[in-house]
Amino acid sequence: MDIEQLFSIRGKVALITGGSRGIGEMIARAYVAAGAKVYIASRKVEAGDALAAELSELGSCTSLQADLGQPDGAAKLAAAIAEREPELDVLVNNAGASWGAPFEDYPVDGFDKVMNVNVRGVFLLTQALAPQLRAAASAQDPARVIDIGSIDGIHVPDLPTYAYSASKAAVHQLTRHLAKELVTDHITVNAIAPGLFPSKMTEVLFEHEAELIGRIPMGRVGQPEDIAGLAIHLASRAGAYMTGAVIPVDGGFATLK
Repeated sequence: MDIEQLFSIRGKVALITGGSRGIGEMIARAYVAAGAKVYIASRKVEAGDALAAELSELGSCTSLQADLGQPDGAAKLAAAIAEREPELDVLVNNAGASWGAPFEDYPVDGFDKVMNVNVRGVFLLTQALAPQLRAAASAQDPARVIDIGSIDGIHVPDLPTYAYSASKAAVHQLTRHLAKELVTDHITVNAIAPGLFPSKMTEVLFEHEAELIGRIPMGRVGQPEDIAGLAIHLASRAGAYMTGAVIPVDGGFATLK
């Protein structure tokens, strides 16, 4: 058994949505460093272009503009990939939105925005890119879909982010549903459920960093390597026999406290 090949993703073609910052950026950096051909999609094209230019110094990284909150956003992004790649080995559905407001004041448009990006966008993009995923797939080396959920879809958060936690619970169940649908096409579908990691979305939480760390059994927040290791595992031969799993990466927060 060649252990280096077991965890290799060199030469694989990967698309990471929401790839210009946060969890998406962590995965993009890891995939480029590991020799994958990476496309990052982001709503703000300037941020995507800047990261792609930086990562292109290390390997292959291309920036694409996409707004998965729009009804035609997934179709447009899938068409942009299809123009460039007949096969797609790895799709990372990471693009996400959040909205916090008191229960009495929680707005309909905020709820809709979160659900449209976090749930509808995941389904529509996976559906639209199924031909490219099928073209890359084989029984021994399936194509991979990796959905980014959250521990907020496993436990009830303290913050009034009603739509976000509901959307991530939906992502976890959608992951299982898609895994069952696509397994005979040799496409695996798994979800990563991150805990507290530094990102634009979580920066307000870090105003109370000491208190939060005190609630994490492992005593620290997540680091890029913690996400990168699992994302590489799921995309490599090492992860080829896993599908329908929702994997917390949270220092034990959702399962041990």
